[in-house]
Amino acid sequence: MAAIEGEDKVLATAQRIVKSLGKTSDAEDMLLILSAFDNRLSGLSSFVSDVGGTEESSSLDPRFESAERVILEEADSTLISDDYLAAIDEIIQFTAELNLDCGEDGGNEAIERADNALQLSMARLEDEFRHILVRNNIPLDRERLHRPSFSFSSISVKGSEYFTDEANESPKEVGRYNRFSHGSGFSFAGDEISFDLIHPDAVTDLSEIADRMIRAGYEKECCQVYCSVRRDALEEDMAILGVEKLSIEEVQRIEWESLDDKMKKWTQAVKIVVRGLLMGEKRLCETIFDCSDLIKEVCFLEATKGCVMQLLNFGEAVAIGIRSAEKMFRILYMYDELSQVMPDLRMLYENNDAGDMVYNEAKGVLDGLAEAAIGTLVEFENAVQGEASRKPVLNGEIHPLARYVMNYLKLLVDSSDTLNSLLEKASSGSEQTERSADSDSERRSPIASRLLALITSLESNIEEKAKLYEDSAMQCIFLMNNILYIVQKVKDTELQNLLGVEWIKKRRGLIRQYATKYLRAAWSQALSYLKDEGIGGSSSSASKVALKERFKNFNACFEEIYRIQTAWRVHDSQLREDLRISISQKVIPAYRSFMGRFGSLLESGRHSGRYIKYNPEELENLLLDLFEGTPLILNHIRRKNS
Repeated sequence: MAAIEGEDKVLATAQRIVKSLGKTSDAEDMLLILSAFDNRLSGLSSFVSDVGGTEESSSLDPRFESAERVILEEADSTLISDDYLAAIDEIIQFTAELNLDCGEDGGNEAIERADNALQLSMARLEDEFRHILVRNNIPLDRERLHRPSFSFSSISVKGSEYFTDEANESPKEVGRYNRFSHGSGFSFAGDEISFDLIHPDAVTDLSEIADRMIRAGYEKECCQVYCSVRRDALEEDMAILGVEKLSIEEVQRIEWESLDDKMKKWTQAVKIVVRGLLMGEKRLCETIFDCSDLIKEVCFLEATKGCVMQLLNFGEAVAIGIRSAEKMFRILYMYDELSQVMPDLRMLYENNDAGDMVYNEAKGVLDGLAEAAIGTLVEFENAVQGEASRKPVLNGEIHPLARYVMNYLKLLVDSSDTLNSLLEKASSGSEQTERSADSDSERRSPIASRLLALITSLESNIEEKAKLYEDSAMQCIFLMNNILYIVQKVKDTELQNLLGVEWIKKRRGLIRQYATKYLRAAWSQALSYLKDEGIGGSSSSASKVALKERFKNFNACFEEIYRIQTAWRVHDSQLREDLRISISQKVIPAYRSFMGRFGSLLESGRHSGRYIKYNPEELENLLLDLFEGTPLILNHIRRKNS
């Protein structure tokens, strides 16, 4: 193409030189010199003859000759004037008339001159078309794109390390996950995205050039320039959006943290690409190539196909990649964003087979993301069921598995509409989710049933982990901590609406049962020392030796419970307070009654403080230290008369 353009310019310059000389002997000498210089100028003889014989021949339309003169005179001008465009119009019309009636005398010479002028003018228009496209391109505004107008929410999801014994047990949200809102990324209303890809003033010039190139039969050259320039511009816009050009193999080799960032950028970019860049490109093609429906469709498809496939290739790579729990929400957000622009893609790429191919590719990626989401959910369910760490959590606190699963479920609820849709589509070909015996189980949505099954698996796993504690009282504390944590997470989210009030009531009843079991397991021994049996009769005839042994045993038992259970931690303040009240209601009245009946028998004797160490009020205050997670030892309290 460059070589042809060079030849055209040489020929045009030579023609101008010869024309300026006129039909003289000097002109003939110059013709000989130019012909000898380059054989491409050997055809100038007819041109010289035509120019010189203008006055003698009137076979050519003077309007053509005038237009030809403008084309030649402005061949090297840096600006395209209105006269130049008008001259092109005359030549196009003249050429069309010649083609209709090429049997006239001199027709061949006229066609040759018209073609030469047309070729010269089209080469110049092609250069100008490219120059205007490049010079007037408007790239995406990076600062505007990164303005804090996206809506994010912090979400507690991290990687599989939360299934290990070394997991962070802080009650703080375990990790951070940014979710892209269903907005455009710009400060536009709703999902409307509109911005210029080319300066508006230049679009009219581009349209006028395209119209003439198409009418002259140079539509191929025009399309090639447009598609080449716009492809490069869209590729730059994709880079600004953070969507890199990566192969499927490259995507699958990326480490999770980097992939997470790329998935987030992809999600943020989808609507901007489809409703901003592609819609803008569609409008641009319809304006510039208004004279031809076919050309506007071809140019749009060829200009945009690369950036669309770049977007879809990444989505496909994610869909077929290794499934892991942390990818779940990024995949769901990718699915959401792509599904929302599918009608736009259908509209943009309708009316031809090549456009159908682009839409079908997008549909295939959407289906792949759906399959990946369901598959990831199934693998997560299996992971919860099969998690078998054997190291008990210190102090009976909330297990990291419970934290991780419940935070995970909270996010699943945020995407419940999407998951419901996917599960309903997949239900016909998959095993039905196991349902509980609840009376309202049949009314639950697919996602509610799935979440219930997940929580049931979690509860079963927690019950198994409780058996890792040798102390049955601590088993109860561990179970109460974790069940209450699950209930609170359900109440604080949409899970409550999905699972129902009855589900929560049953778990609260279970917590009360474990509280009763705790009291029995932890305090039965201590309370047994406060019974009348085995001390020799009434208060007056009771054996002092037996009483001393009883008080001594009670003190030792209480102090051991105190030492152990001050180290235990009940995470919820209300549950902690309720347990202390229950203990106090059991222990303090029994101690006060026993001391009231038999305390006087020992208080009158020597070293009574060794046996009666605490009064009821002191015991009640000591109970306030339980379940704070800080081990304490009672070795400093002695009664005054000891």
